[in-house]
Amino acid sequence: MKLAPRLKEKYIKEIVPALCKNLSFSNKMQAPRLVKIVLNMGLGLDGTDNKILKSAEDDLSAIAGQKAQVTKSKKSISNFKTRVGIPLGLKVTLRKDQMYFFLDRLVNIALPRIKDFRGLNPNSFDSEANYSFGVKEHIIFPEVNFDKVDKIRGLDITVVTTAKTKEQARMLLDSFNFPFAKVGIFSADKKKVKKNEDNEKSKDNNKEKNKELN
Repeated sequence: MKLAPRLKEKYIKEIVPALCKNLSFSNKMQAPRLVKIVLNMGLGLDGTDNKILKSAEDDLSAIAGQKAQVTKSKKSISNFKTRVGIPLGLKVTLRKDQMYFFLDRLVNIALPRIKDFRGLNPNSFDSEANYSFGVKEHIIFPEVNFDKVDKIRGLDITVVTTAKTKEQARMLLDSFNFPFAKVGIFSADKKKVKKNEDNEKSKDNNKEKNKELN
């Protein structure tokens, strides 16, 4: 007997009724839903090494629970030493049950393993109400055998929804317990970075002035 995804059942039985109530929808088909989750892993010139490509492909396939597809360059760019058709990365598109299984592992197992994790940026929704974020280390997924990893790599994850607005999409992902950061954390980080940059500029200016005086 095939195991039904826990989050799929939760969506049908709990999330849809709650969304319809909160958004004043009369028809459950109006409730926003997940369409697909896309995983991308860039390899750059490492993709031309068959051994590295195979290792990365195995890792991403294990993470997604579905075979990864090789993405190839469409243009020749001499500055980047690339030509048409060479492997540059890997991609997996998850739908239906596989999408829900992955989402469950992502939210409840992988993301909490990130060191000093403070939550996902709540401002990363695009104009189509889809949500994208990056993971710096693919080894946060327990499916990856750390002893066999040749190099720690990052990956980008995009959650595609049917939501009409960013607010609806946020409500949908909140219902799946997406760990969004508290308001102000990321803006505070930007201010901190800018302050540090200003301090560095001030130091450089002082050094220049001292040189002129000497």
